Amino acid sequence: MFARLALCAAAGILTLAAQLPRQAPAGDAGKGKAVFADQCAVCHALDASKKLGPGMKGLFKKTKLQNGKPPSEASVRALIDSGGNGMPPYKDLLTAAQKNDLLAYLKTL
Repeated sequence: MFARLALCAAAGILTLAAQLPRQAPAGDAGKGKAVFADQCAVCHALDASKKLGPGMKGLFKKTKLQNGKPPSEASVRALIDSGGNGMPPYKDLLTAAQKNDLLAYLKTL
């Protein structure tokens, strides 16, 4: 009886876990700093400067991005993937892990 009850409880927990929203894996900010240096720093400075792209400092604290969208992981990732305003698309140039790392780093600025 107890084994049957435990089995039912375990099945219920697994069913519930499968229904929870899945989050993107957290990135490594240290690795993201290296991705930024290798791929982004050519056009983007940490603070506002005379570089081509906008400064990245406080990116996730801004009320909106240059495209008018709120600075969420999804909207920043979409910009990274699609590019725009002179920025090339990085959808196929960066792996999902590199993008996770980059987002983690940008959140620290």
